[in-house]
Amino acid sequence: MFTGIVTAKGRLESATGTGDRRFTVASSYPVETIDLGASICHAGVCLTVVSKQATASGSVFEVEVSPETLARTTLGAWQLGEEINLEKSLRLGDEMGGHLVTGHVDGVGEIVDREDNGDWLSFRVKAPEQLSRFIAEKGSIAVDGVSLTVNSVAEDRFELMIIPHTAEVTTLGSLQIGARVNLEVDLMARYAARLMQVDR
Repeated sequence: MFTGIVTAKGRLESATGTGDRRFTVASSYPVETIDLGASICHAGVCLTVVSKQATASGSVFEVEVSPETLARTTLGAWQLGEEINLEKSLRLGDEMGGHLVTGHVDGVGEIVDREDNGDWLSFRVKAPEQLSRFIAEKGSIAVDGVSLTVNSVAEDRFELMIIPHTAEVTTLGSLQIGARVNLEVDLMARYAARLMQVDR
């Protein structure tokens, strides 16, 4: 489990393979703080560390990505040098600063509008139609692994306000109109909808 509070920005160093792929990611995480087999959230996608190596600025580690993940997230379109929001998994006793995030992407959205208000940013995001019912005004959503509050919702589009700190320490500040983003809806909303289906 994760909280949607990004703790580092990584960079895609290499990508090998065709069906399933292996990504090498550079990060500022000290290598001794990364366990083999650990789960790290990459732009909202939970991936398992399969190798690691120390570097002068932190570490590089490798993760394996299945064809299903490549097809259902933005990871299949990643380019070398791509910046990636990273978050290590929760440990017992960690502060719960965002909201519960599983690292299982529900769908890919698109930035359809961006407005710069000084250091603040606002985005309008188009969500896949099947996710719209899970997105509520003042509810939580994870966008590329970042826990955010929904400002407003209209049909399949929702608005977000990005504070300067979040724009600086995550990849959200660089998003432009047309960018595709990984979306994970609020876990509680998903289970509430499922319970309603079962009760019918």
